[in-house]
Amino acid sequence: MYNSPISGMSSISDGASNGSDTKKLRVEEASPSRVIHIRKLPNEASEAEVIALGLPFGRVTNILTLKGKNQAFLEMGTEEAAITLVNYYSKVPPLIRNFQVFIQYSNHKELKTDAPNQRTQAVLQAVSAVQSTNLDVQDVLAPSLSPVLRIIIDNMFYPVTLDVLQQIFSKFGTVMKIITFTKNNQFQALLQFSDPVNAQQAKMALDGQNIYNSCCTLRIDFSKLVNLNVKYNNDKSRDYTRPELPPGDGQSSIDPAMAAAFSKDSSSLLGKIPATLNPLSAAAAAAAAAGRVALAGQTGSTGVLLVSNLNEEMVTPQSLFTLFGVYGDVQRVKILYNKKDSALIQMSDSNQAQLAMSHLNGQKMYGNIIRVTLSKHQTVALPRDGLDDQGLTKDYANSPLHRFKKPGSKNFQNIFPPSATLHLSNVPQDVTEDDLRLLFSNTGGTVKAFKFFQDRKMALIQMSTVEEAIQALIDLHNYNMGGNQHLRVSFSKSTI
Repeated sequence: MYNSPISGMSSISDGASNGSDTKKLRVEEASPSRVIHIRKLPNEASEAEVIALGLPFGRVTNILTLKGKNQAFLEMGTEEAAITLVNYYSKVPPLIRNFQVFIQYSNHKELKTDAPNQRTQAVLQAVSAVQSTNLDVQDVLAPSLSPVLRIIIDNMFYPVTLDVLQQIFSKFGTVMKIITFTKNNQFQALLQFSDPVNAQQAKMALDGQNIYNSCCTLRIDFSKLVNLNVKYNNDKSRDYTRPELPPGDGQSSIDPAMAAAFSKDSSSLLGKIPATLNPLSAAAAAAAAAGRVALAGQTGSTGVLLVSNLNEEMVTPQSLFTLFGVYGDVQRVKILYNKKDSALIQMSDSNQAQLAMSHLNGQKMYGNIIRVTLSKHQTVALPRDGLDDQGLTKDYANSPLHRFKKPGSKNFQNIFPPSATLHLSNVPQDVTEDDLRLLFSNTGGTVKAFKFFQDRKMALIQMSTVEEAIQALIDLHNYNMGGNQHLRVSFSKSTI
């Protein structure tokens, strides 16, 4: 762990030592504070990992680690961010290195430091600036920490595509570039995040995981490279920051200098690839991969999801149908009568349920960070005849809005995580950029960028945050643009 010998602070404690339950009870009564007290940290936890607990909720402004006590204090930029953090982790146990840690408000209202530790401040800046790939910052974080991961797939009984890797790893941060190649009869990949901390989180969570049941095991190390030079966007390599790159028509997707670097970047083999079985489609593989990795050892094949921490003043069965319908065909939705911040959602099958859970757990909907888990229920029951449940249960089995009902639909190839950029299709010819900008601004968000495709039937529109994009998709997917032409909205992997 990085040590933070902050003057005047080394003896700070909120009266909750590692195992003191009596003291713990007293601490939990503390009023909300910007400062969060974290206990029972694993011995090897780093400052970057502690800071990462706070990042989804807002700016982290200071950190103090008490190495001998396995504790830390995390100062958030606002009290509101701290309240959101504590509320979320009260429902979703926080994990560092697969160990549960305990979070509560501190009695301290801020972390006062007489002599700010330069290393701590550098780590804070590096972790907070997720868009940055500044090499000096990476060097501050750790000598060996690179934003590039080297991935070897062991026991590869099924094909693993570039899209499968993007689906899995994008859960941990922005994936900028991927290069796949075969070396010594093994499928390997280099994957670059926008930030080395995201790479570290992905490595800790995914190393040793099976993509599919009992096969396609991920072996992950940091690469010695700090930047990938991708020349072509095709099925072997992709630069998500440069969608304009040519496909290359069968040429090598790797710069010669990069190819030379691979030989230095490879270590011992983990076994030859077995004979490939019937290949799965890229979409089915991506769905299975995202779902199975998200489950991390859970079993069960239910197609019903339990969604909790919903904004009960705003949520409707229709809004849940629209959002979860991005990842599968929603059959039924039931907002629970006695617990209106929770809902059951029945998907067409367990793969769709796993895919929706993988992408939507932890996302913000109507201002609340939602939690998505597999339900024990096998189906969602409809209300008995004559029983009024206030419209809380809806049957969508025959909905014409299902995206995946048609076999071989292009929608199977366009399943992406929630993103600030939305893909629009079925745009009427007489609709202008200004019309669409105004329409999407009216959902309560800010339009940052817009681009029409060549035929003007499709476009990309970028909102300022993922939450705003989720809201816009809920409000405007299937919006009637006039002449019975309904706008189709989905998340995009592209940026403008």
